[in-house]
Amino acid sequence: MLKLHFAPNSRAGRIVWLLEELNLPYEINKMDFHPKALKSDEHRSRHPLGRVPVLDDGDVRLFESGAIVEYILDRHKNGGLKPDPQSPDFPDYLQWFHYCEGMVMPPINIIVVNTILLPPDRQDQTALGQAQRLLAKALGPINAALASKDYLIGSFSAADIMLGHACFMSNRLGCVSDDMHYLKAYVEKIANRSAFKTAINMQ
Repeated sequence: MLKLHFAPNSRAGRIVWLLEELNLPYEINKMDFHPKALKSDEHRSRHPLGRVPVLDDGDVRLFESGAIVEYILDRHKNGGLKPDPQSPDFPDYLQWFHYCEGMVMPPINIIVVNTILLPPDRQDQTALGQAQRLLAKALGPINAALASKDYLIGSFSAADIMLGHACFMSNRLGCVSDDMHYLKAYVEKIANRSAFKTAINMQ
C-alpha cells in the first residue's frame, strides 16, 4: 500500500487530494509542521532536507510533490487525470502542471515565510511586497485561461491538483483580488470537491 509522509498546510495536501480523487488506498504518517518533526533524524532519512511530501511504495521512496503526482498517475492509475500525449489538451496540461512550481509557488513561499513562519521582528516587508506583486502577476494568466473553462484544460486533471492547490493557498493568503472573477470561481469550485475537502481538512 502507498504510504504518504504528511504534514498539514504543506504541498503534501496535493497528494492526499490526488489519492482521494483516484480512490486509491493509502496510509498516512502524520507529522507536525514543525522542525522538531520534519528535521528529525528519522525524517531526514526519508528526505535529506526534512521536507514533505514523501511517498513510499514498496521499495520505492520518492519526494517532490510534482514527481509524486506523476508517479502515482503512471504507476497506479494508467494515466488517469492526465490527457493522452496525442490529445490537443496535452500541451496545456503540461504547461499548467509546471506553471505551479515555476511561477506561483516561489512568491507564495516568500509570503508564507514573511507572514506566518518568521516572528514579526524578523519579517522582511520589502521582500513581502515584492512577492505579493509577483504573485498577482503570476495569477493573471490563470484567471484569463479560466474565462471559458471550468478547469485548466476544460475537464478536471492533475494540472488542477498542482496549480489549483496553489491557487487555493493564494486565495487563503489574501492574494487573489476581487477582480479575478474567474479565478475566484475556480477556487470555490475546487474547495467544494469532496476529495479536496478531505485533503485540506486533514490535520
